[in-house]
Amino acid sequence: MLRPQPSPVSFEHLPDGLGTGTPAPRLSWTLPAATGPQDAYELEVARAGRLERTGRVAGRDQVLVAWPAEPLASRERATVRVRVWTPAAAEPSAWSEPRVVEAGLLAPADWRAVPVGAGWEEDPQAERRPARVRKDFCLDRPVARARLYVTAHGLYEVEINGRRVGDEILAPGWTVYPHRLRYRTHDVTAHLTESANTIGAWLADGWYRGKYGFDGGTRNIYGTDQCLIAQLEVTYDDGTTLVVATDSTWSAAPGPILTSGLYEGETFDARLHDRAWATPSGAGPQNWTAVRTGVRDPATLVAPLGPPVRCTQEITPVTATRTEDGRYLLDFGQNLVGRLRVTVDGPAGTTLTFRHAEVLQDGELATRPLREAYSVDTLILSGAGPLSWEPRFTLHGFRYAEVTGWPGELTPESVTARVYHTDMRRTGWFECSDPLVNRLHENVVWSMRGNFVDLPTDCPQRDERLGWTGDIQVFAPTASYLYDCAGLLDSWLTDVGLEQFPDGTVPWYVPVIPGEPMWTPIHPGAAWGDVATLTPWTLFRRFGDLGLLHRHYPMAKAWVDLVERLAGPTRLWDTGFQLGDWLDPAAPPDDPAAGRTDRYLVATAYFAHSARHLALSAAELAYDADAAHYGRLADEVTEAFRHRYLLPSGRMTSDSATAYALAIVFGLLTPRQRQAAGDRLAQLVAEDDARIATGFVGTPLICDALTDTGHLDTAYRLLLQTECPSWLYTVTMGATTIWERWDSLRPDGTLNPGGMTSFNHYALGAVADWLHRVVGGITATAPGYREIAFRPRPGGGITWARTRHETPYGTASSSWQVTPTGMTARFTVPEGCTATAELPGRAPVALGPGEHLLDTAELAEEAA
Repeated sequence: MLRPQPSPVSFEHLPDGLGTGTPAPRLSWTLPAATGPQDAYELEVARAGRLERTGRVAGRDQVLVAWPAEPLASRERATVRVRVWTPAAAEPSAWSEPRVVEAGLLAPADWRAVPVGAGWEEDPQAERRPARVRKDFCLDRPVARARLYVTAHGLYEVEINGRRVGDEILAPGWTVYPHRLRYRTHDVTAHLTESANTIGAWLADGWYRGKYGFDGGTRNIYGTDQCLIAQLEVTYDDGTTLVVATDSTWSAAPGPILTSGLYEGETFDARLHDRAWATPSGAGPQNWTAVRTGVRDPATLVAPLGPPVRCTQEITPVTATRTEDGRYLLDFGQNLVGRLRVTVDGPAGTTLTFRHAEVLQDGELATRPLREAYSVDTLILSGAGPLSWEPRFTLHGFRYAEVTGWPGELTPESVTARVYHTDMRRTGWFECSDPLVNRLHENVVWSMRGNFVDLPTDCPQRDERLGWTGDIQVFAPTASYLYDCAGLLDSWLTDVGLEQFPDGTVPWYVPVIPGEPMWTPIHPGAAWGDVATLTPWTLFRRFGDLGLLHRHYPMAKAWVDLVERLAGPTRLWDTGFQLGDWLDPAAPPDDPAAGRTDRYLVATAYFAHSARHLALSAAELAYDADAAHYGRLADEVTEAFRHRYLLPSGRMTSDSATAYALAIVFGLLTPRQRQAAGDRLAQLVAEDDARIATGFVGTPLICDALTDTGHLDTAYRLLLQTECPSWLYTVTMGATTIWERWDSLRPDGTLNPGGMTSFNHYALGAVADWLHRVVGGITATAPGYREIAFRPRPGGGITWARTRHETPYGTASSSWQVTPTGMTARFTVPEGCTATAELPGRAPVALGPGEHLLDTAELAEEAA
C-alpha cells in the first residue's frame, strides 16, 4: 500500500523556484485527503556537496514555514522535499516529489551588466521609434546550464538564436523604478549551441518613458533612455563559466516597430523585419551601430514576488460583420484585456488598421470613453507570404475591434483575441441557481483579470490604467478569494510604502505620475489611503502570511498616525479634500464625489476602522504597546463618531445607505444603535425599491450590513434587482465585466455623458465577497483558512449554490440546495484545518478534515 505523500513544496508566493530573490524562502505544502492531521514534519534540503535534514519537527505548521537550512547564495540551487507524521500512522509519509529552488543575483556586486540602448539622438518629447539591440558570441565547449538575468528601462522581449526567451509580456512590469526595477531569471540552456550564438532584444518605451497618465499622458516619467540590462551566464560542462553582459560591445538598430505606446497602440512595418536579426547570420543590411551605455544602481534590481503577465486564453470572434465601406467589425462576445493576433497575406505595402473599443454606439465603436488612449494598431505587409502577427508592447481593453484594409475576405479563424493578465493561480469559484447572478460573478472575474496586469489598476482601456489605492482596498477580499494574488499585491504594497510621503500621506494611486494637475499636490484621503492598513490585514487573513503583515506595518502605522494628527483631540477627521462615497449614483456625471453621504462621516468612520485594524495587526505581531495604544485610539474615534454623526432619533446625520452601512460593518455603534441603523438601512433600500444608492465606499458593505442586522431578505432583494442602478441591471444590458458607473450605459442605450466612463472597473464587483461568504457560505475564521465557518444563508428564491476555494491548506468547498424539508449541504474541510457548519435555524456543528453531508431535517431530529 502506498503511503500518502504531501504535495511538492512551494516557495513564498512564487509560481516556481527559479530566480528567487529571497535567500531563505519560506516553504508551504498541502496534505492529501484522508491523511489525518499532521503532528510533525521533516524537511530535506539537498544542494551541491551536502544534504541537510531537520529531523522530526513537532508541529502542525505547513504554510510559509521558515527555511530550515543555510541561506542560499547567489545562483545557488537546492532541491527540497518534505515528509510528515500523523497520529494514525506509525511511519512517516512518503517524501514529497522534489522541488528545485534557485537563487537569482542577490548582491549588487553580482551584476556586470549596464544599460544599453540606441546611440542616435532622439527628441525626448516626440514619439520615438523603438530600437533593437544585439550581441554575437561564441561557445567553444558543451554547455551544462545557462541563465539569463534580464530587465530594462522601458519594455523588452529577448531572443537567442532567433528563439523567444520566456512567454511573458510587458516585462519588467511597472514598479517605482528609481527604487525597484524587477529582473527575471530564465533558464536558456536549450537556446544555446556549441558554436556561434546571438542574443538580441526588442525594446519599447512602456511606463518608463512612454506617454502615460491623464489627458493623454506625460512623457519621460522616469527617464529618456530606452535600454536593456541583461546578463547571460553560461556554465560549461567542465565547470568554467562565460558571462555575456550588456556593455559597449553590443549593437543597436531601429526595428520594424515604427511606433509603440501602451495607450496609442503599435505600428509594425513587416517590410523592415529581418526574421534572422537575432541569429549569427542576421545582422543583414541594417545599419547596426554602437550602443549608448547608461547607468543603473544594481542595488535597485530586485527579483519578482509573483508571476509575470502572460496570455491565459484565446478567443475567436463570435461575429465578423463587413460594413458597406469594406471594414470588418468583430465582436468577441466578452470585454477583455489583450490584443489581436492575425494571420494575413497580401501585397507589399498593404496597410491594415485595427481599432478597439469596449462597446458600440449606433453600430460603431464607441471610442469617446477611451479619451486619448487611441488603441490603434497598424500592420504594413511585406508581400513575402502569410504572416502571423500581434503587437508586442501594447495592451487594449475591448470587446469589439474594427479592421480596415484587410485584403480579401476576413474569416473568424484568421483573427484571435489573446487575453493577457498577471498569470495568477485561480483559487475561487462560485455559481448558483440564478443565471444572472452567475453572469455577475463571471463579470467580476473578468474585471479582475483585466485589471491585474502587473499591478491592480482601475481600468484597462482609457488614458489612466493606474494603481488606484481605494479600488483595491475595497476589492482585496474578493480578489484574494478568486486568485492567489498575494505576490502581486505584496509587491505593489511595497511600492505604496515607497511612494508614501514622510508625513504618512498615501497617494491616490501608485506608482505616482508626478505633476498630474487634478491630483497634485497629493492630499491624504479616506478609503484610498486606508489601503495601507486594511489590505495587508486582508492578505494576512486570507493567506496566513505574518511576514507580509510585518513588512507593511510601518506604512500602516504612519498612515494612522497621520490621520490622528489631522483629526486632533476631537478625533474627527473633518477637514481636507475627500472623495467620500465616490460614484454614488445620485452624484452628477461631472462631479462623482458629490454623493449623499457626508465626506467627513466617511473619513472618520475609516479612521476608526483603520485604527482598529492597526491594533489587530500589532497584536498579531506581538507589538503589545502599539496594540493597546491603537485600540484606545479606535475606541476614542468610535465614540467621537457616534457623538457627531448619530442623532438622538437613532438616524445618521447623513440619512444614506452608505452612512448606515459604514456604521454597522465598521462596528461603530452600540448593539441597540446598530439594530436601529440596520432597520433604517432596510427601510431606505425598500423606499428606493431595492435600487443601489451607494458608491465605491458603501457598495462593498451594504449587503453585509443588512445581513448582520437581520435583513437578509432585503440584501437578496438588492442583489437581484434588475432596474438601474443595480448589479444585475448591467447584466441585463449585456455587460460582461463590471462597470465603473452604475449607468455607464443608460437604459436607452446611450453612453453616460461623463468624461469618466469605463466598462471594466472591478470596485463595484466587491459584492462577490458577500456571494462567497453568505450565499456560498465559506468564511475564514483564522489566518489562512486554518479555521473555517460554513454558514450559507439561502434567500431570494435561489435554490442552490456552490463555491470552492483553494486555501493555503487545500480545497475548501460548500454546496447546498433547498429541499422540501429544509436544505442539504455538503462541505469539504482541507487537511490541517477545522471548521464549524451552521445551517439556518440549526446549532453549529464542529467538522474535521474531509467531506461532510448535513441535512437540516436530520439535525432537527438529533436536537430533539
